[in-house]
Amino acid sequence: MERISKGLSLGLVCLFLVGCGGGGSGSSKLSGSGSTFIKPIMDKWIEAYTKDKSNLEINYQGNGSTAGIKQMTDQAVDFGCTDAFMTEEQLEVAKKRGGEVVHVPLVMGAIVPAYNLKGIDTPIRFTGEVLAGIFLGDIKKWNDPALQKINEGVKLPNLDIAVVHRTEGSGSTFIFTSYLQKVSKAWQKSGVGAGTTVKWKTGTGEQGNPGVAGFIGQTEGSIGYIELYYALLKREEIKFGEVQNHDGKFILADLKSVTSAAENALKEKQRVTEDLNIDLLDVAGADSYPISGTTWAVLYVNQDPQRGKALVDFFTWATHEGQKYNENMHYARLPEALVQRIDEKLQKIKK
Repeated sequence: MERISKGLSLGLVCLFLVGCGGGGSGSSKLSGSGSTFIKPIMDKWIEAYTKDKSNLEINYQGNGSTAGIKQMTDQAVDFGCTDAFMTEEQLEVAKKRGGEVVHVPLVMGAIVPAYNLKGIDTPIRFTGEVLAGIFLGDIKKWNDPALQKINEGVKLPNLDIAVVHRTEGSGSTFIFTSYLQKVSKAWQKSGVGAGTTVKWKTGTGEQGNPGVAGFIGQTEGSIGYIELYYALLKREEIKFGEVQNHDGKFILADLKSVTSAAENALKEKQRVTEDLNIDLLDVAGADSYPISGTTWAVLYVNQDPQRGKALVDFFTWATHEGQKYNENMHYARLPEALVQRIDEKLQKIKK
């Protein structure tokens, strides 16, 4: 009886190790969660990377940057994805629970002011101050003089503006509110500030980029901020506007304008830190789109050998070969100079 009990216990331990990715030649499972900004390209990467790897399974849940950071910190997933660099407080909590964390830039993309207005084919123009006025609730009508002034020749309707924003902790919210905090005096004075979550003064809340995009598509007169991919996905129902950049030009987000922002940011040393915190907001340059951002994978340096190797191999592939999928998914490729620095960071992970 004792021998049977010991054998059963050993068998259960072996099954646990295989299921968790442990063991030498068994199958590996990696799990991640976080940013909805990156989910479309992440799903594509996983499909392409695991196609010929029957012994590897990767699962990614898009539940918001804050959730991704928390679940990675709690070691509920192997990696998180976030559009907002971890704060000092978050890094300190992670250090106590699992040690040092590395940030691995994966893609660069655009957050766009998306709206639903019938009968207007020309992209509506926005400045930082006008966007701040709308999302503070100070600009309530589409034909407000502040909007009409920068959209000369466009007959804007006498229609209430229905603002929509994210409900959960969101990297898209962080990028958008950080932009407003940087360029708008009204936003700075409002006290709303910048973060993955803020206390909005107006508007309806929806879950994730898909939720915000869905609300806009169904609600005439609405406006919200979403990742470029989701705006293009619903191009029959919603449009997105031009935003005035640092050089005073109105820019419509596309791959070229995001790439321009990234390349110009790398020329300014203060915009890229040693730990690869990258600021793409309101970058100088005639062609730079001003509400551009980065998504990082965040993961612990300390890993068991098999899991560490699987993570390094996947993210090395994603930041090299995987970048060829970016353009069709409306994300900008990582600049080559940045990729070299990413390789150095990945070498820190235990494997």
